[in-house]
Amino acid sequence: MGDMEHTNTWKTYSKKQLKECEEFSQDYRNFLDNGKTERECVDTIVNEIEKHGYVEMEKLAAEGKTLTCGDKVYSVWMNKSIVLYQVGERPIEEGMNILGAHIDSPRLDVKQNPLYEDGGFAYLDTHYYGGIKKYQWVALPLALHGVVIKKDGTTILVNIGDKEDDPVLFISDLLVHLSQEQLEKKAAKVIEGEALDLIIGNRPYLEDTDKNKDADKKEKDKDTEKEDAQEKDAVKKSILALLKEYYGMEEEDFISAELEIVPAGKAREAGIDRSMVMAYGQDDRVCAFASYRAMLELSNVKRTACCILVDKEEIGSVGATGMQSKFFENSVAELMALCGTYSELALRRCLAHCDMLSSDVSSAYDPSYAGSFDKKNVAFLGDGMVFNKFTGARGKSGSNDANAEYIAHIRDIFEREKVNLQTAELGKVDLGGGGTIAYILALYGMNVIDCGVPVLNMHAPWEVTSKADLYEMKRGYVAFLENAEL
Repeated sequence: MGDMEHTNTWKTYSKKQLKECEEFSQDYRNFLDNGKTERECVDTIVNEIEKHGYVEMEKLAAEGKTLTCGDKVYSVWMNKSIVLYQVGERPIEEGMNILGAHIDSPRLDVKQNPLYEDGGFAYLDTHYYGGIKKYQWVALPLALHGVVIKKDGTTILVNIGDKEDDPVLFISDLLVHLSQEQLEKKAAKVIEGEALDLIIGNRPYLEDTDKNKDADKKEKDKDTEKEDAQEKDAVKKSILALLKEYYGMEEEDFISAELEIVPAGKAREAGIDRSMVMAYGQDDRVCAFASYRAMLELSNVKRTACCILVDKEEIGSVGATGMQSKFFENSVAELMALCGTYSELALRRCLAHCDMLSSDVSSAYDPSYAGSFDKKNVAFLGDGMVFNKFTGARGKSGSNDANAEYIAHIRDIFEREKVNLQTAELGKVDLGGGGTIAYILALYGMNVIDCGVPVLNMHAPWEVTSKADLYEMKRGYVAFLENAEL
């Protein structure tokens, strides 16, 4: 990278690197297809990392094992967050090199009392999750992923809409012929949040006529009102019968369900030149994928390497599985205990002396909306991984603003390893803003900077990234993990 210039990453690759880039992109698309929810991401990651020698920390603790340099461990919290460690040569008290990303993405969530019928359609009532443009979610093929937990603790996995022979679900939109009034509304009000209800059926329930042909006609006619009410909910009744048949699920089981509505369909190569990836959930699974895959490429490291992938970033990093919980801090304490070095003071010293890349995406320059960007301080698709010294809104509100000394250290690492990087802000000053998990980790006093790849269509049902940026980010993450502290 020149002093203030951008270098297109594709131009820098050898034939070997081009081949590796394509293979890495294929693996990434498979990861996106297998991980459309946080739980699916965690399951996919655990299945892969265990093949590379990672062992669950809780299992080792129960067996009274001790960790030494080179050991690889992980811990999962509530099936929606995961942290990986590779023990380094130096004492953990001296700090770690950390990659942190999130695996939740904007979507629609099914409410706890969701199923109803209206106008001959069965619907699921929803509540959107994270920052979305609501009008983008209508008239699209959608899928339903998640879990239903029954009262006895049985877990039912739900995945409808992503297999080739699956039906898809959808949210209707008003036909253009009748939408004159709708089109006069502001974009934020064109589709209201309560209108984002998922159509899941249209066929009424049909009684088994052979079974009931000898039933007493008087019994059928004795309560006309009840019969009329049942007829009105005949489609809902049909859906409940299908849920019972395929999932052993009752209507009340929605109360203890986590069902997410996501775009149906696989991640795709984009562009005639196949240079990009178009898929749902790339914010922030693109960084999560590169982060944990970087961990798998490490040999022995001087400092302990860490990768933490968390839930709930899109709604403020709250809750037991968000970055604001004590899950990460507790897991570091467990790690130090397994290494025989835990004390409260040692834990505090470790956290304060860590260096972290808050692995999250940045906005990509879009010529169609050039007026929203400061072209001197924006990331370009294909120009490598991007660093944001700060995020936040307006006067950097809610941001971690990285130290210049730390940025210089990062520059030095990447220049030595020939990693292509660019710097950016999210957009023009006062135009909006956003945040990441960076400020939360910075509370420990550690060095943190936001770092990821540029994304087009961020938070839309289908987002776009560059294959080259993805591969370059992984290269950068490996370089970061393998280098010592500032």
